[in-house]
Amino acid sequence: MIADITVTEKSFGPKLLMTGVKFSVDDGEKVGIIGRNGVGKSTLFGILAGIDQDYIGEVIYRRGTTVVATAQEHHDASGQTVLQYVLAGLPEYSQLSHIIETYPETMGDNMRLIHEYSEALERFEQKGYYQIESDIEQELINFQLSGVAHRPLTTLSGGQKRLVEVVKVMHSDAHLALLDEPTNHMDYVAKKQFIDWLSGAREAMLIITHDRDVLKQMDRIVELKDGGCQTFKGNYDAYLRQNAVHTGTAMNEFEMIEKRIANLKVKVIDYQRLKEKARNPATIQKFKRLEQQSRAELAELEQKEKPTFWIDKDSVENLNYKVAGQYEKFKARNIRMHLKNDASRSKHVLVKASDLALGYDDTPLFKGVNIDLREGEAMELRGRNGAGKTTLIKALLNDPSVVTFDGTLQLDTHIRVGIYEQEVNDHYFDMPLAMAVERMYLDKDLPISTTKIRGLLADYLFNESDGQTPLSRLSGGQKARFQLISMLANDPQLLILDEPTNHLDLPSIEELETALERYSGAVLYVSHDNYFRDKIGGTVVAVG
Repeated sequence: MIADITVTEKSFGPKLLMTGVKFSVDDGEKVGIIGRNGVGKSTLFGILAGIDQDYIGEVIYRRGTTVVATAQEHHDASGQTVLQYVLAGLPEYSQLSHIIETYPETMGDNMRLIHEYSEALERFEQKGYYQIESDIEQELINFQLSGVAHRPLTTLSGGQKRLVEVVKVMHSDAHLALLDEPTNHMDYVAKKQFIDWLSGAREAMLIITHDRDVLKQMDRIVELKDGGCQTFKGNYDAYLRQNAVHTGTAMNEFEMIEKRIANLKVKVIDYQRLKEKARNPATIQKFKRLEQQSRAELAELEQKEKPTFWIDKDSVENLNYKVAGQYEKFKARNIRMHLKNDASRSKHVLVKASDLALGYDDTPLFKGVNIDLREGEAMELRGRNGAGKTTLIKALLNDPSVVTFDGTLQLDTHIRVGIYEQEVNDHYFDMPLAMAVERMYLDKDLPISTTKIRGLLADYLFNESDGQTPLSRLSGGQKARFQLISMLANDPQLLILDEPTNHLDLPSIEELETALERYSGAVLYVSHDNYFRDKIGGTVVAVG
């Protein structure tokens, strides 16, 4: 065992986030951390990395364990180049480099310093640090970060910084790596390289992810839920099977509690009446005692909160009628996406491109692209990051910065278009969520009311306090749900989706996939989620 983790209590002000998270990690074990948005996954990583110490519990690492984690913020990296930042994050590198560079000038005949210098040289070679700079530069190129090694880290985009964090972890040679959503912003080539490294890496890993391709590589999955955690042995497919069985058992237990509560309420009334009717003091005391016992048990049971029940759609179809009925009664709330699923489709062309070549200034990014997207169809734009997928989408939306070098591109001007984007528009970023929803509707010249806003927030699992929280302070998953609200605001006939599964939790991803399968309009999408691509399907158009 390399780590033993116990979080007995973690709160944010009056909100109790965790009350019983307990699990361990073995040498070389790959553990996926999943859970609904807002359950505390990133908070847990802050605790494990030693950044957050305001909790009750204990995190014990085996003596000598080296832990490395992907960082979310880079305020301390001011002035560092990308290469300097990655090197500084490697265990022992800075210390060993300092000894190797400075001791020859100062150690003289001091045998202790000479011994330290000799050990440092040997350790530096053991860690592979003599060629580490060229290895890191090559890895950056593999992740399409060519030429950034000597640029200041602060000049990179958020997505590029996330990739730099992954490169840092890949070269750290640590005993335990903590990775938070590592594949967000990776294209399909970079993601394959990451998964290939992951499957062969010797270090233990804890990975927060809802990327099912990554979860498929896990040895174990830990789900944070209802303040505690549940452990499932095996990968994502094994988790789905075990979760269906575990949820069925948990629903039985909860139904028994509900029946017991109903029974106790009747008993309390019965004992109270019998006590009032009794004339014998001993009998009165007996019914009084029974009433008090029933009230005490009732109060204890009513304190138990309803657990969160979720089973994936495919597993639900294989449940027996009794468990299926229980699930329909008890299943957790999920986002509600309202998409038209009218079976009558005209099949007229919505997007048409012929021998298209697009780019910027004097440089085309791609050429020879042909598109024929009709109502009711799906189409995937596939290509490496920077190949021009986003440029094509911008051209569809009449972005003046995009130059057409050859061919034609046409969008039916009479249709309504809904766009799912990776980043929230800066215009809304500092607004409270409810105000941002209102402003977004008004910007689209759509009617909006307080009642409509409340309904939208409820449909997408936001509570009243979320509505008063600035978008900038919401989690990545919550921002993603705002983007879904924005995409569907104008009842679109064409959906344009750019990596829609990033940041969404598993139940929300499933709801999105289910809604898109029923959707009567057309879908043009970019995704490096193989599960999502298999579900949505459609024609593949290579870009670049």
